[in-house]
Amino acid sequence: MNIANKITGKGEVLCECKDLRKSFTVKGREIRVLKGLNLSVSRGEIVVIVGRTGTGKSTFLRVLGGLERQTSGSVIFEGHCMENLSNEELALLRRQNIGIIFQNFNLLLSWTAFENVEAALLHTGRSKSTRHEKVKTLLNNVGLGGLLDYLPSELSIGQQQCVAIARALANEPILILADEPTGEIDSEAAQEIIGHLITPVKEKGVTLIIATHGIFPLSIADRAFYMKDGTLVPQQ
Repeated sequence: MNIANKITGKGEVLCECKDLRKSFTVKGREIRVLKGLNLSVSRGEIVVIVGRTGTGKSTFLRVLGGLERQTSGSVIFEGHCMENLSNEELALLRRQNIGIIFQNFNLLLSWTAFENVEAALLHTGRSKSTRHEKVKTLLNNVGLGGLLDYLPSELSIGQQQCVAIARALANEPILILADEPTGEIDSEAAQEIIGHLITPVKEKGVTLIIATHGIFPLSIADRAFYMKDGTLVPQQ
């Protein structure tokens, strides 16, 4: 299966989950987290998933992004059955097509904001000058153009989140997965973060899936779901 190039097809459905199940074994006990989850998401769509902490939202995003293997069921991304891909193929698919914004940001603490974003571009064949220009543009777009050489510890939580967003957008993904993107910031910073997330949706038709346990403006969503008992219940 050739997945060496960025996927550019224009099919309506971008990704689909069928009877998705995920279990963990803890001290000999099976913990079932996802219990037959089904979801189909189209290009350019914003989907928000709401649920209490521990209901499986993060696990679902990790499976959808190819970071975790499901126990059973299927994830189809632009016709690719992700469970049939090797770890190397998954990494390539993720690097070229999926931007992930982690709940804890996953920034390298000893690297500057600039270096954290550039990390997403290091194995893409771009020249150093092209990478640097791209990183500067990305950080400027999220309001951090004057903080390129700041370490994560020297940035506010909201600014760290902006670095994580810039990194996720570096390779121009067609799918963005955002785990609790506004969970630990004030309402004003949250509005800025939401603006940064929906900009690529509006400008480039990127698909955005957000998981959140807090108060979140569902008005931005095309569809919203509540994560309950390992499945998704549509919000009215």
